[in-house]
Amino acid sequence: MGAPQSRLYETLLALQKRGWQVLVITAMPNYPKGKVFEGYRGKWSMKDEINGIELKRYTLYASHSKKAIPRIISMLSFSFTALFSTRAVRKFNPDYVITESPPLTVGLTGLWLAKRSGAKHILNVSDIWPLSALRLGAISEGYMYKQLEKLERYLYKQSYACMGQSFEITDRLNEAGSKKTLLFRNGVDTERFEGNRITNKEREGKLKIVYAGLLGIAQGVADLCKHVSFASANAELHIYGDGSQKQELLEYLTQNPDCNIYLHSAVGRAEIPRIIAQYDVTLIPLVTPIYGAVPSKIYEAMAAGLPIIFSGGGEGERIIKEHNTGWVCVPSDHQQIQDTILKVSEMDAQSLNEIRTHCIKAADEVFNRAIQIDTLDKFLTREE
Repeated sequence: MGAPQSRLYETLLALQKRGWQVLVITAMPNYPKGKVFEGYRGKWSMKDEINGIELKRYTLYASHSKKAIPRIISMLSFSFTALFSTRAVRKFNPDYVITESPPLTVGLTGLWLAKRSGAKHILNVSDIWPLSALRLGAISEGYMYKQLEKLERYLYKQSYACMGQSFEITDRLNEAGSKKTLLFRNGVDTERFEGNRITNKEREGKLKIVYAGLLGIAQGVADLCKHVSFASANAELHIYGDGSQKQELLEYLTQNPDCNIYLHSAVGRAEIPRIIAQYDVTLIPLVTPIYGAVPSKIYEAMAAGLPIIFSGGGEGERIIKEHNTGWVCVPSDHQQIQDTILKVSEMDAQSLNEIRTHCIKAADEVFNRAIQIDTLDKFLTREE
């Protein structure tokens, strides 16, 4: 469960189809609750397998605390325990070691594993750390921030190549000394959505809005629910997710049962296409623009033919405007979000269906993950 997990899983499956052999070094599963799952607790390491992909899991200090120190300890713990995979990685004899960042500190582990196995190290940067943490208020601009920033630049310079999911990220990578840089967008596996795509949909009663994703600090869904009157905007919000803000959200909904907000159980990756196809539009919020970040939910909504109300700024906003796949609001501007929801609720079915067509076109022709994987495959093959 989770956007990065889904993206990496689909990327590995696609690379396997193109003839690559893959070994995954990862932690004991603990997302999004911040607690190691049953069946994995109390173990230092273990082997696992998912659809023919071999995994080696290592213990960590799991946490989803809002405080910086527990989160940093969690990152450091896995960065350390993953070093014990050195023997397995050397036996695997890889051409490349690709490290996902964040967590930033795992980049050092990736560099070590690459060096010890004679492989080339590639850093895949999904979010610019520590800048994203600073802008989200998870860390202050003090000693710790400066040390993490030094580590960030060191990793860019020492890696054989770096990949970034947006132009903002690749620009920063180049400026910070990356030797080779590849734009590798998250994209979306459009085949997952083809059986559930919305092309023509009639409007029935209230505007039905869906949010499916993490209930965390960056998204600010609990705060949004407290300040946006969905009832006044003739709309309903249906939430599918889990995370650190779930309890706060539950308490608010218990106290305000008539707010037209409904909290459902979290759903797995395979269920997302069917679930979101039931709704008219999706709401994708961020409390503040995160430099370089483009939420994967944008691509999934496009693939489903689901118009997007986005309040996140940055490159995600530019993508939605460029491809006419929805509406954009200033992050955390709850009044503007409510006004936009009201405007959309007053639109007729034909107008919404035109936007659905734009969504599907953008997903198929621009952000299709198959196109992104082909680009990565050619890059890796050319560089071998």
